[in-house]
Amino acid sequence: MYYLVVGTTQGVWPSELVHDFGNPSFSGIGQSAHYLTIDEQERSRAEKIASDLQDELDEIAREADNTVLARFVRNLESRIYSTLAKDLSESLFNYDGIPSAENPIVGEINLEGNILRWINDGTTITLIIEEWFDGELIATTEIVIPVGDFGGCWTECDG
Repeated sequence: MYYLVVGTTQGVWPSELVHDFGNPSFSGIGQSAHYLTIDEQERSRAEKIASDLQDELDEIAREADNTVLARFVRNLESRIYSTLAKDLSESLFNYDGIPSAENPIVGEINLEGNILRWINDGTTITLIIEEWFDGELIATTEIVIPVGDFGGCWTECDG
C-alpha cells in the first residue's frame, strides 16, 4: 500500500494583537449619536409611563363620573338651577307693589359665593352679577332690561 501525501505550506507571519471596543462609549467612535439614542429611549420611555398613568387616571375619573349616583346628582343639580333661574326670573317681574324711581324694588341672592342683585325702578330692571373667587371680586356683569318693551309697564307707558 502506498500513500501519497501532498502538502502546501504557507508562511505564517506574526501580527500585533489589537482589540477594538464595539461600544461607542468606550471607543469614542459615534459616541455623541450613541448618547443621543440612549437619551431619546429614556425620554420616550418616561413619556410613555406618564401617558399610561394619565390615561389610567382619566379612565378612573370617567368611571366615577358615570356612576348612577353621579348622573343623578348632575340631573338634580340641573333641575335645581333651572327652577332657581325660573323663580329668579319671576321675582324680577312679579311684585306686590308698583316700582318707581323713588321707590324701586330690589333683591339679592347669594349663589355659591357669587352675588346676584336686581333693581327695578318701573322703567328698567338692572341685574348685577358679581363673580367672586377666594374672597376677591373677579368679574361684574350688568344687564339692563327695559321693562316697557316687554309690555309689562306698571305705570302708564308712552305710546
